[in-house]
Amino acid sequence: MAAMAGSVARRYARALFGIGVDAGTFEALGQEIGDLASLWTSSADLRELLENPVFRPDEKRKVLEQVLPRVAPTGEVRRLALLLLERRRIMLLPAIASAYRDLADAHTGRVRARVTSAEPLTPAAADRVRRALEERTGKKVIVENAVDPSLIGGVVAQVGDLVLDGSVRTQLADLRSKLLN
Repeated sequence: MAAMAGSVARRYARALFGIGVDAGTFEALGQEIGDLASLWTSSADLRELLENPVFRPDEKRKVLEQVLPRVAPTGEVRRLALLLLERRRIMLLPAIASAYRDLADAHTGRVRARVTSAEPLTPAAADRVRRALEERTGKKVIVENAVDPSLIGGVVAQVGDLVLDGSVRTQLADLRSKLLN
């Protein structure tokens, strides 16, 4: 079932992305669908109301029509959200936003890197990591930072399937295995 939902979400994302590319607004549409998905994820009340069969479809539509202008000013994203509501697929919003982001990244030659460090990186350190990853991948890198104190020090960067582990934890584990052998 999850695989089917993923393919359905990708179809909606591709349709919206095609409209955005044709109109030259794919970045703005991506921001809006992302904002709408964030609202969906963060608002349990909105999810409960729009997914609950107790509420009539016209009541759900009214609520969504009141919310949409604040997060999705363009007609394309509003029409998509209303279509998803009508087809009882509104819960696919996060998956659609994720698929859309992947399409936009591929279209613009960007990749996303998850960089995990023991402490928050300074802006200068984050910039050095980003430049190093851009050099390594040959693409524009968007860095998503995370903090994991168990790393002790250093960073772990993941770009797609590529994992670059420069953490102190891994270096200590390597040293330990060498000493035991």
